[in-house]
Amino acid sequence: MKTAKAAITEYTVEDVQAMTGNENIVLVDIRDPRELAREGKMPGAFHCPRGMLEFWICPDSPYHKPVFAEDKEFVFFCAGAMRSALAAKVAQDMGLKPVAHMLGGFGAWKKAGAEVELDDKK
Repeated sequence: MKTAKAAITEYTVEDVQAMTGNENIVLVDIRDPRELAREGKMPGAFHCPRGMLEFWICPDSPYHKPVFAEDKEFVFFCAGAMRSALAAKVAQDMGLKPVAHMLGGFGAWKKAGAEVELDDKK
């Protein structure tokens, strides 16, 4: 974990709140779909389950998602910032740049009182 965190940029919740709406930033939620359904989601974030990250980033993969080919900064987050730190490092190692992750994850986002969209299918 220390190695990954030393190699990537880390943003606070306040930093990320200031970035929302910036068309040059892609917020990437790597939580499991069940976490999104249970906890809600960050408005405007792109959801990429952690288990699919490498497949969705790789342009040669049949699962590649065009969003990862865009010339933008990617800010990853998960529930508490452990998975997102590792995901950001992997994404960076795969050539995705610039990348960062949000300290404290979605838990810190909610605790800060930031906007959360809830699943209306419940």
